[in-house]
Order: sequence, then structure tokens, then C-alpha cells
Amino acid sequence: MRLHICAIGRLKSGPEKDLYDNYVTRFDRTGRALGLGPLNLHQLDDRKAPNMKGQGELLRAALPAGAQVCALDERGTVMSSPDFAGVLADLRDRGTQDLAFIIGGADGIDPALRADANMALSFGKMVWPHMLVRVMLAEQIYRAASILAGSPYHRV
Repeated sequence: MRLHICAIGRLKSGPEKDLYDNYVTRFDRTGRALGLGPLNLHQLDDRKAPNMKGQGELLRAALPAGAQVCALDERGTVMSSPDFAGVLADLRDRGTQDLAFIIGGADGIDPALRADANMALSFGKMVWPHMLVRVMLAEQIYRAASILAGSPYHRV
């Protein structure tokens, strides 16, 4: 199952990009044997759509055809890392070809796009910078693969 992060804005060189790249590299090594990956980042220029509706259209256009869509949103489901790993495994085992995670801009995700998503995931009640959410999501995707592989990376 291919994974995609479709996000408004670009990760610039710096610590967030370095962390993101590190987790993607680690995931690609671990996930491949599990039928997960690669993890692709689709960065969308926020200057092309300065409002939430326009950004929603950019995100929608970036989604792979037929992809299951997971919105990263503060109103989404909060779950444990093992539960998240279970969701990825279940989607993979049901034959899902593509899973796309969408991350909106500073104002969030267009409500119409959020309503069309198959699921919504929250990293808690706090609002996180959308660039940092990419890093956190990449780490959780790597952690999920590690859990599914039986690796000691995730400790209970």
C-alpha cells in the first residue's frame, strides 16, 4: 500500500525537514517487507490558493485516484500508536492501494474536503504547526511499521 502525505506549504531546509527525511528513510526500509510504502510527499504551493477553499481544491487534485483519505485534523480520532498500526495493517490487508493523509494550511482543511475524507486523525486537542505535523505523522508511520514488524522501537 502506497502512502501519501498531501500538504499545503513546503518544508524548507532545516531541522523539520531533516527529521522528516530521517523517518521516511527508516519507514521505507521497514515498511517495504510489510507491503507498506513508499511514502510520498506532495507539497502544494499555498501561494496558489490563499484561502481554505482554494487549498482544499489543491489538496483534492493531489489525491491519487481511488485513494483512501485520512484528514489530519484536531477534531479527528485520537488513537494510540498500536491502534494506528492496526488501521494501516487493516487497510493494507483489505487491498487498499493508496492511503493519502491530508494536511491543510494554517487555517486547517476545507470543511467540504474534511467531510469527504474516509477518516480523520488527531494528534490531540492542541493545535500543531502544520510543518511539524508532517514530521509527527512520518514518525508515527515509521512507528506503525516498526510495531507491525515486531521491532523494539515502540515500547509500551
